[in-house]
Amino acid sequence: MRQILSLTVLLLFLAITSWADGQEAFLKNCKSCHKAGGIALSVNPTDKAAVVWKKYFKRKRHPIDISSISADDMQAILRYLQDHAADSDHPEAAAIPR
Repeated sequence: MRQILSLTVLLLFLAITSWADGQEAFLKNCKSCHKAGGIALSVNPTDKAAVVWKKYFKRKRHPIDISSISADDMQAILRYLQDHAADSDHPEAAAIPR
C-alpha cells in the first residue's frame, strides 16, 4: 500500500512539473506574438484537439519560423497544448499576460 501511495505522489508531482514546464515554455516563447494586440492571434490550448496540435507542428503549419525555439521547449509546448487541448481531460485556456 505504501508503495502505491508513493508511486501516486511521484506521478502527480511529475504531471504538475510537466504542466508547469510546458506552460512556462509556452509563455516564454509564444506570448510575445500571441497576446492581445500582438502580431498574431491569441492562442490557447483549447483552440484545437490534441491530435490537431501534433499535426500542426509536425506539418510545420506555423506561419513564422520557430526554429529558434529549443527542441526541449518545443516538446514542452506541444505537451502542454495537447494535455490541455479541447478534447483533453483538463482543457485550459492559457493565461497570457498583456
